Amino acid sequence: MTSQVSKTVLRLEAEDVRGLNDGINFKKNQEDGKCYIIYKVKDKIRACVNQCKHQGGLFIKDIEDLDGRTVRCTKHYWKLNVATMEYVNPPDSFMQDELEAVLSDTDGSLELVELNPPDPWTAEPREAQELHAGEITLTYITHACMELKAGNKRMMFDPWLIGPAFARGWWLLHEPPSDAMDRLSQADLIYISHMHSDHLSYPTLQRLSKKRPDIPIYVGDTSRPVFWYLEKSGVNLTNINVVPFGVWQNVDEHLRFMILMDGIHPEMDTCLIVEYKGHMILNTVDCTRPNNGRLPHGVDVMMSDFAGGASGFPMTFHGGKYTESWKADFIKNERKKLLNYKTQLVKSLQPKIYCPFAGYFTEAHPSDRYIKETNSKNSAADLNESIRKSCPNILTWTPVPGSVLDLALALKDPSNRRVITEPPNGTKIFKDSWDFDLYLDELKASASAEIFKYKSWIQFYYNWAGFKDYNLVIRVTETDDDFKPLKGGYDYLVDFLDLSFPAVRPKRDHAYEEVLESLSDRAAFISTRLGSFPSDCL
Repeated sequence: MTSQVSKTVLRLEAEDVRGLNDGINFKKNQEDGKCYIIYKVKDKIRACVNQCKHQGGLFIKDIEDLDGRTVRCTKHYWKLNVATMEYVNPPDSFMQDELEAVLSDTDGSLELVELNPPDPWTAEPREAQELHAGEITLTYITHACMELKAGNKRMMFDPWLIGPAFARGWWLLHEPPSDAMDRLSQADLIYISHMHSDHLSYPTLQRLSKKRPDIPIYVGDTSRPVFWYLEKSGVNLTNINVVPFGVWQNVDEHLRFMILMDGIHPEMDTCLIVEYKGHMILNTVDCTRPNNGRLPHGVDVMMSDFAGGASGFPMTFHGGKYTESWKADFIKNERKKLLNYKTQLVKSLQPKIYCPFAGYFTEAHPSDRYIKETNSKNSAADLNESIRKSCPNILTWTPVPGSVLDLALALKDPSNRRVITEPPNGTKIFKDSWDFDLYLDELKASASAEIFKYKSWIQFYYNWAGFKDYNLVIRVTETDDDFKPLKGGYDYLVDFLDLSFPAVRPKRDHAYEEVLESLSDRAAFISTRLGSFPSDCL
């Protein structure tokens, strides 16, 4: 079985993108001669190959279409509504395979991307077998960490059990079960979805490596390697397996899994399908558009993120339009959009059971109190309520640490109270302390690292990040933790149009932002991205 790959089939430069008409556009790749249809309405774009699914005919504009949404096949006059990608004549026949339309935030270009094969889980299909009680269980640990028991195998997802994520920005909301680390070290295999530190937790892996350095860990073959920082981290893990996308990985005769890429961030994000005796569990984790929007329908269990609020925008912005009321309205609208999107995604896929997870974090450090109070998030209960209203046939699960779902019982009778076993009364659910000093002393120490004595670190970092060709200038001023200018701190300009570091702002028209960066944030900002610097940048 060949691995799944992502391929750009058409690229339009910014000028061509601006020239797209509202409605239907026909485009041709001049290099290979293949034709594509782009449908544009306001700021939304959908696209597909210009080829009828019936017998491969070419589509042209439908002269009978009054709304500007339908194209007609030149062979047998089949009609496709490109606004929905549904064939309308004959009705209820096919859905057109959609391409991912990726619009660049930096240069305004547009790329049409296809995944091949689009539905790799259909290879080597297995019939669903009857399950016995206790044969497949899911135990929620915390955040995005779940333990899957399938037969006599145990698999753990994204273990973040101790310490912070994103420097000091995020801390666990839920208290993991007291035996969580023992469960992790005794697992048969671990899946880590991507490199973000609420999924790839080095404090957790450091402790794990002391107990069992050879535990099998599986990650997708992303262009930004999940474990790029492993060698510098000092964590001794010796059995990391990088596997191709869209290929079944057999664990035993009944259990297998497949890692899929994200359509929006294929270089970094992944999601997972696990199958046991023909029963599928879909874990989309943080993917924005998992597998380019093509996912298996009717899986037994689906899990996804739910909370939102991961970005520092707009809480850390002030001045201009960024009033408190504007921020509140923006956050409220973003939460609503995410909740509606997740509800519609679940409705379209019709899993038998849905569980929201990967959103149980909190900005617990006192310095982030304003962000915590301002950056309100969706709750798992709210999303599940929305799903139940839209899809009353889907069983929803709002997990707490240590709660267990028995799949066999759920499939046999979802109303059975034994389907979900809650932790014993008195079990601690929410964390109330986080050992800040234990983890932050190291970050504070790195603020005085040798590298920061040399201004060349600034240019080195921005060159490494590689963001350029954008008409933006920023001024970065180092401050103390109260955001007062730091005596002797760095104060510099970055021009992202040519990635230069001018002494004064350029005279051309340009976007401009001022960034106040505390000294501790400087250390976190750098250390979490580079870890250490090569000596030749000093």
